[in-house]
This record gives sequence, C-alpha cells and structure tokens, in this order.
Amino acid sequence: MQIHVVRPGQTLYGIAQTYSVTVDRLVESNKIPNPNNLVSGQALVIPIVGSYYFVQPGDSLYSISQKVDVPYQELANINGLPEGQSLSVGYRLYIPARRKRTAEFNGYVEPRGTTVAPALETAAREAAPYLTYLAPFSFQALRDGSLKEPLLNNFPAIARENKNVLMMVITNQENDQFSDELGQIILTNTSVQNKFLNNIVATAKKYGFRDIHFDFEYLRPADKEAYNQFLRKAKERFKKEGWYISTALAPKTSADQKGRWYEAHDYKAQGEIVDFVIIMTYEWGYSGGPAMAVSPIGPVREVLEYAITEMPSNKILMGQNLYGYDWTLPFVQGSTARAVSPQQAIQIAADNDVSIEYDETAQAPHFNYTDIEDRQHEVWFEDARSIQAKFDLIKELNLRGMSYWKLGLSFPQNWLLISDNFNVRRRV
Repeated sequence: MQIHVVRPGQTLYGIAQTYSVTVDRLVESNKIPNPNNLVSGQALVIPIVGSYYFVQPGDSLYSISQKVDVPYQELANINGLPEGQSLSVGYRLYIPARRKRTAEFNGYVEPRGTTVAPALETAAREAAPYLTYLAPFSFQALRDGSLKEPLLNNFPAIARENKNVLMMVITNQENDQFSDELGQIILTNTSVQNKFLNNIVATAKKYGFRDIHFDFEYLRPADKEAYNQFLRKAKERFKKEGWYISTALAPKTSADQKGRWYEAHDYKAQGEIVDFVIIMTYEWGYSGGPAMAVSPIGPVREVLEYAITEMPSNKILMGQNLYGYDWTLPFVQGSTARAVSPQQAIQIAADNDVSIEYDETAQAPHFNYTDIEDRQHEVWFEDARSIQAKFDLIKELNLRGMSYWKLGLSFPQNWLLISDNFNVRRRV
C-alpha cells in the first residue's frame, strides 16, 4: 500500500499510470465521488502490495535501502539491478511489503434518536471485518442499579457474523451528561452496586457481550479508590463467566494531573486490574474550542509515553477520532464547530477550490476557505498520512492497538491501511 499526495494539475489517470493500477481501483479504494475533481494536497491510498520509491537527486541504492529499511542486496535483487548500477532521477524502485504485526481494533458505534439509521448499520458492517471489538454506545447506569439500554438492532448479529467481540459499554451518564453523583452512588452504595453487577451479567448473557467496558468519566477525585475497588469486584464476577473487562481513560500525562476528567482515573491501578484500557487520545481540538488538530501526534505521544510507565504497553488501545471539525473564524467563546468526516472535509475543499495543507508537527491535514456568506473557515481532519503516523506510533510503543470514536464517519483509507499494517486479532 502506498500513500500518494495529489499535486497541482495531476489527474487520476496520470496517477494510475504512475503506479500501474487502474483508475477504477483508485476510485473504489478512496471512494472518490468525482474522478475529475481531485484536490491538491489530497492523500490517496494506492492499492498495491508493497510500494514504489521514485529516485531523488543524490540517492544511491544503498542510501535508499537505509531509508526504506530493506537490505541493499534484497532491494537490488527484487528490482533486477546489477551491483553498482547508478540510478537516474525519477527511476521507480519496488519496495516489498512490510512485515505485519498483530493488533486489536475497536469501533464504538453510537445510535442517536429513536431508531438506528440504516447508514449507521452499513458503516458497522463495512468496518467489522477490520475490528476485534464492536462497541454499541452505551448502556447507562441508573441510580437504582438498573440499566438503560441503547438501541442495538442488528449490531449483535454483525459482531457474530464477523467474529467480533461484542463490547458492552457502560457509562455514568444522565441526560447525555456524565454525572459524578451517579458515579458515586454506583461506586459506594453496596446494595445498588450488587444489583448493578447482577443486571450487567444478565444483560450480557442475553445479548452475547463478552467484554464489559466501563466508561466512567468526570468522577469525583475522592472516588478514585472506590472506582479501583469496584473494578476489582467486577473483574472477579466477570472472570467466572469467561469475559474480558476494560475501561476508558482520560488522556493523562502524570499521576497527579489536576482536573475533573483526570483525577479519578488511576493508570497504575487500572493497568493491574483490567484486561485492557482505551485511552481517549483526542479532543485537543474540540467543537467548543479554537481551531487546531483533534489529535496532534505530539500530545498523543506524550500521553502514551506516560501511560507505558504505569501499565504494560500491550494493555493499551490508542483512542482515535474518525472525525474532524469545521470552525467558523474568528473563534468566539461559546460557538460550536461542525463535525465532519474525512470524506466530507475533502469534499468541502473541492467545492471551494482550495488546497489541503499538511502540518508536519501535528501530523494532520487542514485548510481554510470562505463560504458564500463571506465567512472564513478553518478545517482540521484526518487522512491517510495522519492515520499512518498513529499506526507507526502503535508499532514503536508496542501498543495493543487502536479504538475508534466513532463509526459512521466515512474514512475509507483507514480500513485499507489497517490491512496493510496489521493482522487484526480475533478473540473468538
């Protein structure tokens, strides 16, 4: 698999010729709505096994072998080059596919309203072959220990058909907001807690959930140890059923990090208790804040490098957004940016005839445009380059894998790049 960034004046036909693939394969792989309207700066995935390297001024076969991490002699043999042959600028070398490692992937899916949109089920079906876990969001804890169920529809069947572990996501939400008061009741009232665990077990058996996932957020700092004790108790209960237990964690960079989101999440303790965690490494750029990358690689790395000092790296799923935001400028406190999928972002750039830029520091694409009402906008989103940077970080830090928030936002290149980088672990 190769990533190609469209240059001004390039056509899909010309790009296809460069890589010896058909235009139809490029269109299908990248879900290009109008092959005649590419955007300068748009990242395309080229559906080939391995990749090509085009010789640059000053390159030698040896320097290229170092750059692409392929032994010199192997690179020469694959490309039929005699030893010592000089290379002309622009010469195309074939680079063999990288060795893949095994990783796990989770996809949250969040039905909204009173019915599940057919498009959301379709998105889950399309993503499921690339997932280890499928996670309908969410079962909400109630103050008496009972559960409010989400719309499940065909999600359990989709998980079974694709050998996904069905993840039972449980939150301390009331009226779509995380409640520290509700969290305290669940964590400190023994009779409510016992009823709560009984209801979880009964519900999990009813639908076939095999991972119980607690996404308890904005808990009171004083309830940190109560949360740890609850997880220990829950683990013993679920262990009897042969189920996994996992948690969602705020993105911390130190054990004593202040703030309502962070203080009750104990990385060290939870790393010892649960089977794995999902660290929510996104929302630096958020709908209610100023324009910036949603998950810039630097802050993401800082969180994960801290996390692996507190827990085994193979227990960590990196959280990853499947969305970006379109901000109206100038940013005004109290305003809200519009969420967009990667495909929608590219279409906005195409419709407004603007180029996509790439921030090498944040490892994220972005652009600006002016709407029909003469308002300025700034858009940050994800593309093949930014997700490949995250995959490289997973491999570098030896993480368990990645968890996506959330399915239903079109990003076709992501799924192809999973297959190119990893073997997806199945836990059947």
